[in-house]
Amino acid sequence: MRQRQYPTRGRDAFHAPPPPPTPMQEVNYNIIPIHDLLTEHPSLRYPEVRAAAAALRHVSDLRKPPFIPWEPRYDLMDWLGYFFGFQNDNVRNQREHIVLHLANSQMRLNPPSSSPGTLDQSVLRKFRRKLLQNYSSWCSFLCRRPQIILSSRRDETTLRRELLYVALFLLIWGESANLRFVPECICYIYHHMAMELNYILDEKIDEDTGRPFVPLISGDRAFLKYVVMPIYQTIKVEAESSRNGTAPHSAWRNYDDINEYFWGRRCFRSLKWPIEIGSNFFSNVSKRNRVGKTGFVEQRLFWNVFRSFDRLFIMLILFLQAAVIVAWVGTDLPWQALDVRDNQVQLLSVFITWGGLRFLQSLLDAGTQYSLVTRETMWLCVRMVLKSLVALMWTVVFGVLYGRIWSQKNADQTWSDEANRRIVTFLEAVLAFVIPELLSIVLFILPWIRNLIEELDWPAVYILTWWFYTRIFVGRGLREGLVDNIKYTLFWIVVLVSKFSFSYFLQIKPLVEPTKALLSVQRVEYRWHEFFGGKNRVSVVFLWIPVVLIYLMDLQIWYSIFSSAVGATIGLFSHLGEIRNIEQLRLRFQFFASALQFNLMPEEQLLSPKATLVRKLRDAIRRFKLRYGLGQVYKKVESSQVETTRFAMIWNEIISSFREEDIISDRELELLELPPNFWNIRVIRWPCILLCNELLLALSQATELEDAPDQWLWLKVCKNEYRRCAVIEAYDSIKYLLLTVVKVGTEENNIVSKNFEEIENYMHIEKLTDEYKMTILPQIHAQLISLVELLMKPEKDQSKAVDILQALYELSVREFPRKKRSAAMLRHEGLAPRSSTSDEGLLFENALYFPDAEDVFFYRQLRRLHTMLSSKDSMRSVPVNMEARRRIAFFSNSLFMNMPRAPYVEKMLAFSVLTPYYDEDVVYGKEMLRSENEDGISTLFYLQKIYADEWKNFLERMHREGMENDDDIWSEKVRDLRFWASYRGQTLSRTVRGMMYYYRALKMLAFLDSASEMDIRMGSQELASHGSHRLNSGLDRTGAPSSRRLLRTKSGVSNLFKGHEYGSALMKFTYVITCQLYGQQKAKKDNRAEEIFNLLKNNESLRVAYVDEVCLGYDTVEYYSVLVKYDQQLQREVEIYRIMLPGPLKIGEGKPENQNHAIIFTRGDALQTIDMNQDHYFEEALKMRNLLEEFNNYYGIRKPTILGVRENIFSGSVSSLAWFMSAQETSFVTLGQRVLANPLKVRMHYGHPDVFDRFWFLPRGGISKASKVINISEDIFAGFNCTLRGGNVTHHEYLQVAKGRDVGLNQIAMFEAKVASGNGEQVLSRDVYRLGHRLDFFRMLSFFYTTVGFYFNSLIVVLTVYTFLWCRLYLALSGIEKAALNSSDNEALGTILNQQFIIQLGLFTALPMIVENSLEHGFLPAVWDFLTMQLQLASFFYTFSLGTRAHFFGRTILHGGAKYRATGRGFVVQHKSFAENYRQYARSHFVKAIELGVILIVYSVHSPMAKYTFVYIAMSISSWFLVVSWIMSPFVFNPSGFDWLKTVYDFEDFINWIWYKGVFTKADQSWETWWYEEQDHLRTTGLWGKLLEIILDLRFFLFQYGIVYQLRITDNDTSIAVYLVSWIYMLVAVGIYVILAYAQDKYAAKDHIYYRLVQLLVIVLTVLVVVLLLKFTKFQFVDLFTSLLAFIPTGWGILLIAQVLRSFLQSSVVWDTVVSLSRLYDLLFGVVVMVPVALLSWLPGFQSMQTRILFNEAFSRGLQISRIISGKKSN
Repeated sequence: MRQRQYPTRGRDAFHAPPPPPTPMQEVNYNIIPIHDLLTEHPSLRYPEVRAAAAALRHVSDLRKPPFIPWEPRYDLMDWLGYFFGFQNDNVRNQREHIVLHLANSQMRLNPPSSSPGTLDQSVLRKFRRKLLQNYSSWCSFLCRRPQIILSSRRDETTLRRELLYVALFLLIWGESANLRFVPECICYIYHHMAMELNYILDEKIDEDTGRPFVPLISGDRAFLKYVVMPIYQTIKVEAESSRNGTAPHSAWRNYDDINEYFWGRRCFRSLKWPIEIGSNFFSNVSKRNRVGKTGFVEQRLFWNVFRSFDRLFIMLILFLQAAVIVAWVGTDLPWQALDVRDNQVQLLSVFITWGGLRFLQSLLDAGTQYSLVTRETMWLCVRMVLKSLVALMWTVVFGVLYGRIWSQKNADQTWSDEANRRIVTFLEAVLAFVIPELLSIVLFILPWIRNLIEELDWPAVYILTWWFYTRIFVGRGLREGLVDNIKYTLFWIVVLVSKFSFSYFLQIKPLVEPTKALLSVQRVEYRWHEFFGGKNRVSVVFLWIPVVLIYLMDLQIWYSIFSSAVGATIGLFSHLGEIRNIEQLRLRFQFFASALQFNLMPEEQLLSPKATLVRKLRDAIRRFKLRYGLGQVYKKVESSQVETTRFAMIWNEIISSFREEDIISDRELELLELPPNFWNIRVIRWPCILLCNELLLALSQATELEDAPDQWLWLKVCKNEYRRCAVIEAYDSIKYLLLTVVKVGTEENNIVSKNFEEIENYMHIEKLTDEYKMTILPQIHAQLISLVELLMKPEKDQSKAVDILQALYELSVREFPRKKRSAAMLRHEGLAPRSSTSDEGLLFENALYFPDAEDVFFYRQLRRLHTMLSSKDSMRSVPVNMEARRRIAFFSNSLFMNMPRAPYVEKMLAFSVLTPYYDEDVVYGKEMLRSENEDGISTLFYLQKIYADEWKNFLERMHREGMENDDDIWSEKVRDLRFWASYRGQTLSRTVRGMMYYYRALKMLAFLDSASEMDIRMGSQELASHGSHRLNSGLDRTGAPSSRRLLRTKSGVSNLFKGHEYGSALMKFTYVITCQLYGQQKAKKDNRAEEIFNLLKNNESLRVAYVDEVCLGYDTVEYYSVLVKYDQQLQREVEIYRIMLPGPLKIGEGKPENQNHAIIFTRGDALQTIDMNQDHYFEEALKMRNLLEEFNNYYGIRKPTILGVRENIFSGSVSSLAWFMSAQETSFVTLGQRVLANPLKVRMHYGHPDVFDRFWFLPRGGISKASKVINISEDIFAGFNCTLRGGNVTHHEYLQVAKGRDVGLNQIAMFEAKVASGNGEQVLSRDVYRLGHRLDFFRMLSFFYTTVGFYFNSLIVVLTVYTFLWCRLYLALSGIEKAALNSSDNEALGTILNQQFIIQLGLFTALPMIVENSLEHGFLPAVWDFLTMQLQLASFFYTFSLGTRAHFFGRTILHGGAKYRATGRGFVVQHKSFAENYRQYARSHFVKAIELGVILIVYSVHSPMAKYTFVYIAMSISSWFLVVSWIMSPFVFNPSGFDWLKTVYDFEDFINWIWYKGVFTKADQSWETWWYEEQDHLRTTGLWGKLLEIILDLRFFLFQYGIVYQLRITDNDTSIAVYLVSWIYMLVAVGIYVILAYAQDKYAAKDHIYYRLVQLLVIVLTVLVVVLLLKFTKFQFVDLFTSLLAFIPTGWGILLIAQVLRSFLQSSVVWDTVVSLSRLYDLLFGVVVMVPVALLSWLPGFQSMQTRILFNEAFSRGLQISRIISGKKSN
């Protein structure tokens, strides 16, 4: 049946709550008013825009859609919309999308199009190929012919047809909603709709009706109803069956399963077209008959790490086996052992192991993927079975052949010819076994052949590769080029050689002798009942387990070491850290001006499209000269007034942005800016900070060389460029000043003028030193300073001025010349008044003119002159603010790094920024800033202390804007205040301000690109007249309007704009914030909605997308994606697009769904993903067009699809904890990413601020994945998807974006937990499995050790500590350790066993941090930072983080339970209560630390090794450190963590929480609720998870087993009966507890006397039993305490097992006892943790020390935390 609707374009009343579009509404456009090309709009000046719009209007000769009146204004987009049933606003949205993209692309054509007024066909063809490349590949993969039919003719019809194909795809994509996550599903839809489009264009007649063909699905919203909704509904039902992610992944289909259904041809057979709703693909079919998992089944299994990275583990296991075989021989060097034939043959046993491991892999594959097998996929089953059989066959064959070798040798008693023949037979089998490996090595060396084979979609290729791979659409052709191959192969060969050498010589070989010794120990006196006596084999296993674990893990450490070295080397060659501070910038500032011109200003484009080799060479030479200061490049800048002015404009705008951000003061602004060239100054007017004391130095040189020739003196001065400029500028300024102050036309003015002429004449003929006494210059200098100071005063003393000028006249005319001249001679030469009668004393008296006080520009120049004349300071501390210094240093350094040349703004790639926002702070509220915590600290007070200099600058700015008194800040300037605070937090307003710098930068660059020499010269003068007024006017473009005037004030270069700059910037940049709840917030009158509206109002290119929910009565709700902007003309918010969604937005993970709904509103070729905790800088935004050019360069054999850029963590100054986090994060986002991108080629996408190739990602599933739970770390899956689909991710460090991080321990721990859980889920995912198998061996290693491997190895480290201590405990309690120590041939067993303490990973994880710090800030500062960190207990923090990662990664792998954890982004001034810390860390840290502590205590009591104090300390110190850091870190890093009163209150609060028994309470109120929540993961785990958990819990029984035999009461009896009898103790203890609990319930309330009686009876009986034991057995009191260490762990083990078995026990009587005992245990643990905290709180001075540790970074910047914490405010 065809599904046709009557195609009306308007929405009927029922379906469309918003009113039908009125003409006024129709005008609401987004960026370009395409609906009216005659309107005044800056973008419409481009003929390319009109050309693209005109191309869409070629609709006249097409058959019109039936049933609708066709209007002349309709175009191709409307035509498609009516025929295929797309929504009106989707059509409007995509119309602008296409026009904007085609116009931008045509602008970039090089050479430019000969007719820019018509659309160039090559532009459209290139766009179509890129956009539909994935569709074409999909058709090829499924052996289907693509439905893109184009003739080779280049005429209008072909162009229109091509345009229709592109438009159709974008219309489908724009309305697909959640289907955008299933890109091949979109390909399927497009395939059929393009087929129907071809039928219409080819005027095919419908066979059924005999009329012209009409699409099978058409009418109002037909596409949404009949195509999108059925598939959406299926995805939604599947997501609901996941029970919010708690159901096993194998039980429901996620987005990937839905998508991969379209990778097989069965989708054509099953779904058909129009889509058959009855197909078993859809959710309306019963689950039993429905299509199940497709392509991959995510099974929760600890073995997944081995399964995904089997090649790595096979390598490690085989080497371990080989190394043990060789080391066992005992030769000094390994190859010496191979001289013996026996050893050679023993090594062949590795092939048996290899076969066994392959068999294990095949079993794991079959065991996890069996549910993929259906009647349609029987070949998959065949392959699984065959793989297992073949692997088993090889294992058996190798085993038999190996056995035959030894049987022959043993029979012949020597290596006979027959035995050797059998070895050859074995080797022949080996050759056959490794043929696939040899083939892969050949293809690894020739990567292009492998890529070619994998990308061929021929059936023959599929048949040949069927055995090795499942045929899938992604993961083909992933090999890199030969050069990249060689680079990362060499890296890994060096790493592996280092690791294996270390492992052999320092891990495996030293353990062989102790092993032999242990095996040879005879007559062991076991101290317990030993089940495995005899050869001590169990002891040997326990001895080796920790070593094997370290062996498996330590490749991570070697990777860390070598990646640090390689990263530092690459950083050095990238010229990072060459300018580290302002001092180094001073030395290179003159070259910096040229570097800025070279990089940020475009060069004239040649007509040849490709950059010629000559041009590239010229650029390289120029860059080299700039970098190393060769040639006087700055002379070019100086000689060209235009270039100087252009540089000054950019530099001043940067400095001006610093002032707006309050990181510099007004005075620093004047010292840093480059003033325009006025006062007839002949040189560049460098910033004052460069010229500071240069004039004084030049003066001293002049006085020293007073008799030297002019040339000598001038050469000496000119050695320093700044000194030369300072001298000339000072001279020119003084000349201009004197000629201004002395009235023009007066005799005195002529005298001054004549004096300067004479001096200049002597300069010209190089006779200055001959004619003048240089020793007089200091006196003249002193008088000039007096004059300038007098002129700078508001009230000027005229008589004093006359005196100074007369003194200057005397000095310069009479004292200065060497030859004395008479009055007559002076009059003759015009240097004295003509009239001899006039009294000389009256000279200058009537000739003075003081410029008006309003002439701000004059006085600004005067201040500059005063600074130059009087400054003796080198001004190294300008600017004072550390952040300003860092930013200037980074920006200047980046301009000497390699980056592409900037194109003109018109020719740059367009881009968008997308920020997902939920309900975080937009701007901090007034009350939030004022409200105080329990210590009396407000957020504002805290910020004032941390950012003291910025607060001072802010107040200065407010005073300049009219505020009279500091206290007026809360009344007059409260909005500015709120913004100031918000810009120092992690708020949306900060992110918006940062991203809007792009718009501001593009407008300025567009002006400079198009400005003529005249524009720049005139502009420079205009700026000079306005510019200085800026400091005296309300200037703040940060979006924080303090007054109406402020909103309209423009400053700097923006005063010169002609209008077209706005059009250029709007066409190239859009910023979309996807505020999911904005509609609801507006409805509720939420102040966040108001603040978002204000952001829209103040930022022209900002757009807000949100989801609008419209209720239609009953339970019917319609959902819309809405885009709004602020219309500057209408002065209100207007709705631009409203596109209906098929249902609720959030099916999977929230953030990617939020991004996905708004991505249709983004524009441009690139898309930058920015998070809500980020910021940007104006100076960095200037480099964006350079960065986007990287998309055109090849990196290896591919162009980039994601450009990674570095981040700067701005939250590091808040506390020491924030500093540790930011240091760790900084090394990851710089050095770590640098190495991943080059040479390892495995950089993925780690969130933001990466820039995506937008049109590459749109048809391939977007910029993240959204399946519930499995994609909880949504960002990295974009990187996985990109790599699997043949993309290329690069990393660029010449641009940085700011990012905030969590700053409190609880926030950081939650963040670490989220990331670790996310990695635990990644291990299960198909992406990781495919990358593990499809990447070549060495890239697979890089991928493993930089993603899930890092977390897996963190878990192994913690497990190593556990196994090491448990093994030591076993050896001590069993008596083996004592026997081994007494063994005469093995005195040193203890110290050898101790070699495991490589687990001190701390230094190696800190290594990348130190190396990166050294590279960017210098070696000594890096070392100092590292030492400071250690003093602030950074090691505690990093060890604690290790525990967090290990706990959550391990738990997620075993049981699942990963979830999004909102960390909150506030400041840490709040004290966290003990109960809160206990809730968060009890299971992840405290209990584990207590367990390790108990092991260490028991071991120290029962180990004979403990008497060797040094050995014991060396062995246990790192374990004790781990215990202490896991218990104490939450209190060390907690404000007021050791305040005695708070500790007392905290303990009371904790006790109340433990005993609270309310109903329906939250976890933070009741222990019981929390206890049940902590077990959630055990309810959702599978059978294997429960089984493994029980096995792990059994370890607690070892305490009881070991300790009961040590009790005096046992009298050294080691029979099993002792252990069994000991359980009576447990039963009695539980019995007593049950009796007391029963008595309390029954009698405590009413018959209290009975309750007391029961208690008395229990006490009496207990005492009686103890007395009888003392009397009749060898029982001693100490046994009571010793037995506690035995039975308490056993009880805990039983409780843990009971929790696993909760489903069986909860309905029984036992459960109440379990709950009650668990409560007692938590009380016990809480007391154990509280004891050291209370002790340290009680010690005097410890609290202030802890405060110092926590807030030390802020201390060094003037934070008086000691006063803050005690609430004694100073202001």
